[in-house]
Amino acid sequence: MELVSFVAGEPWSDHPACTHPLLSSLARLINDHTSDGARPRLAPLIPNVIGLTTDDPQLDVRIALRAATAALPVAPAERQRVLAVGVLVANRVLDDRAADEMRRLSREALASAPHATQWAQRFANRSASSAAAFRRHGAPTVVRGAVEGIAEACISNVDEVLHDLLAAAIDDCQTWVRRTSADARSLEADDWATLRRLTGAASAR
Repeated sequence: MELVSFVAGEPWSDHPACTHPLLSSLARLINDHTSDGARPRLAPLIPNVIGLTTDDPQLDVRIALRAATAALPVAPAERQRVLAVGVLVANRVLDDRAADEMRRLSREALASAPHATQWAQRFANRSASSAAAFRRHGAPTVVRGAVEGIAEACISNVDEVLHDLLAAAIDDCQTWVRRTSADARSLEADDWATLRRLTGAASAR
């Protein structure tokens, strides 16, 4: 996210104003939990998050759902309960705008962890009752738990799952947020050269 601020022409920061706060948090967490060897694969995603921001709390719901549904099938059992609660609560505050895929992913993720889902159903109704409340409290917790759950999973492709989660979340945000041509500017050759140097990416295009 510091590189995002650089490319966007903002002051150097890992909290760039040009990127949705929860998407930015997801990117930082994934960066931190990705292995050194795989981290350069994240670099080509950098320009895609510039201009992706909105005050609509429904985007927080979708980012959290994307993360939780990716993590629930693979996360350790002790994390699955919290993730299942997150999926159930997020679905309760999810509105109907382009929600079909989110609800399908939710059903599949919950079905993959039936014991955690059964436990979570007893607690979900005590949680946030609006998208705004979920954005303040639930969504950041769900995103952190999801990334940590994937990082701790007994799977051989942790880096790939983390990369694909970030790419999918970016796609979700691009669908949700109307971007201007100025926000979604293409990178000049010098920008890509700098990104390759800073990240060690073998190829940035």
